Amino acid sequence: MSLGVDGERAEAPEVSPVLARTVLALCLVVAGIAAALAGTALVPLVEVPGLPTPWALVTFGLPVVRVLLDIAAVATVGLSLLPKLVGIDDPEHTDGVLSAARRFTVWTAAVWLVCALASVVLQATDLSPGTAPTPGLVYDYVLLVGAGKGLLVSAGCALACVLIGRLAVRHGEAVPAELRIFVAVFGILLLPLTGHASNWKWHDVSMVSMELHVMGAAIWTGGLAVIATLLLGHGELLARALPKFSKLATVALFLVGATGLFNGLVELQLTPGGGLPGALFTSVYGQLIVAKTVFLVVLAGLGAHIRFRLLPRIARRERTALFGWASLEVGVMGLAYGIAVVLTRAPVIS
Repeated sequence: MSLGVDGERAEAPEVSPVLARTVLALCLVVAGIAAALAGTALVPLVEVPGLPTPWALVTFGLPVVRVLLDIAAVATVGLSLLPKLVGIDDPEHTDGVLSAARRFTVWTAAVWLVCALASVVLQATDLSPGTAPTPGLVYDYVLLVGAGKGLLVSAGCALACVLIGRLAVRHGEAVPAELRIFVAVFGILLLPLTGHASNWKWHDVSMVSMELHVMGAAIWTGGLAVIATLLLGHGELLARALPKFSKLATVALFLVGATGLFNGLVELQLTPGGGLPGALFTSVYGQLIVAKTVFLVVLAGLGAHIRFRLLPRIARRERTALFGWASLEVGVMGLAYGIAVVLTRAPVIS
């Protein structure tokens, strides 16, 4: 598959924009769900004497909902970022793309909202196996557990994105892109609170590292997915946006890689019964870190190919196979997100 970028309007691509969006969305969602389900099946179930076994619906449903939450949130970030990549000073060429982005933002934020609320219910049920999810159970979970509060506030940010997005649909770029970006990014920064709580004495440093990890991954994944879907067939806009995003993605790559390894290795080293390098290969948690690192290396290679081989051709308005390479990169990103969800639930030492 190739993406035409000849002149101001590209030659007709081999796939329609609607089909391209569908393929990219499926690459991200299917890969994420598959990785989450496979990882969950491989993680040993920790049984507590005297407590019933958690329902399979919760055990496997929770990681699926969390992957969908993450994907919807990063898509919202990427869609909000698009005006900064293509600019708004050329409405004749940007209005159609930005109008579509504003409409999609309302839908992705709505999915984020629903998945965040569903995650609250599922996580409350997960902590009380065998108990039906009642309003009282959910209320106690949110009141007593920080993860519940984080998800609820993240849901509030998603709702704000829906409302701001509807205003943007009506009033266009008069609703500042900076506001949309800030609310979306703030919402995803709350999600690390719903994962492992490190027992490290420098907990604050660990949390800052995790926040940077989540933010970098969201900008990288969301930005690539949005560029590959909405700018298909818009050669001038693609040539304008991709160089800006490529620089941003390079920073995000190093940020995601460094912070991800830092947090994972520290968790293994400081957990009783762990220790490096042994636990990196003998524990499921360590093996998941290795798998996620492999995906990151693959993503680095794919990103380098796009930046150094395809970007110069795009700048010359030549036809490229960008859509195919971007689809592959988005699929690998989905696998990484699925593994990341499993990591938040896997016991560090099993």
